[in-house]
Amino acid sequence: MKQINQVTLRGPVEIVGIGVHSGQSVRMIVRPAAPHHGIAFLRTGLPNGIDRLIDARHLNVCATELCTVIGDRSSGAVATIEHLMAAFAGLGIDNALVEVDGAELPIVDGSAAPFVAAFDSVGLVAQEAPRRFVKIRRPIRVERGASFVELLPAEKGFRLDVEIDFPQAVIGRQRRVLELSPGAFRREVAPARTFGFMRDVEQLWKAGFALGASLENTVAIGEDAVINPEGLRYADEFARHKLLDAIGDLALAGHPLIGAYRACRGGHRLNFEALAALFSDRGNYEIVEAGGARRAEPAEASARLPIAAFGQAR
Repeated sequence: MKQINQVTLRGPVEIVGIGVHSGQSVRMIVRPAAPHHGIAFLRTGLPNGIDRLIDARHLNVCATELCTVIGDRSSGAVATIEHLMAAFAGLGIDNALVEVDGAELPIVDGSAAPFVAAFDSVGLVAQEAPRRFVKIRRPIRVERGASFVELLPAEKGFRLDVEIDFPQAVIGRQRRVLELSPGAFRREVAPARTFGFMRDVEQLWKAGFALGASLENTVAIGEDAVINPEGLRYADEFARHKLLDAIGDLALAGHPLIGAYRACRGGHRLNFEALAALFSDRGNYEIVEAGGARRAEPAEASARLPIAAFGQAR
């Protein structure tokens, strides 16, 4: 059944864990929010007891190296938001407030499945307001070398087509296509875990990354095999996780997208650049309500806290 009204959680959920990059313990509470609230993060535990509210919008992205970070690292930011954002987008949750007392969200098992399970434990509720969508009107393409991301127009729905190509035989070339819906997200995407190469571990540690990574939350790839004793959850789990990341990154559009996404060797940075290019020209998109009504307000306008955005990201 097509989702017409906006959706929020029926009650709050709490998740405690560690950040995959920081290695620090963090407590996160996801609370229901009113219609038109959108997704926002309340960063607590900052110096002098000052909390910082950060809208989950592409304008607030401050880094995209190995994960997506929003906010301002000098005054309060939240890292590795893509898996939680994917759970919101995949299940069709429009409004929520995420309180987090650390600089990075808990990685849990490296996928979006624990977030889905937490939301299922309290249930979802439809609200008395129609859903709003960002409808892509013109093709957008961003490239970096052999890598590219495209956003393309479509009359309805949102289709993702992701291709990855690694020289390591254990991954190789994989492609996965998905028509996004709550059912498809639950079955085909949510359980797919993040992955990394053992050969890169020491370099990542020196750079301050992957300090919390383990076989409990990451698919570890050795010279010619997956190291995790349980193996893979899907034969193409790597491509599916790239789908998960893309769904989470594109949720920073502020509303669900109507159109298509195509990526080859993509990643967080190209996803961010594609959203920035989409919103750079008002003719590239329009805001529509469920039922076909058009909205006049720009999708990139933040309703709460304007934060200077994108700094250095690779």
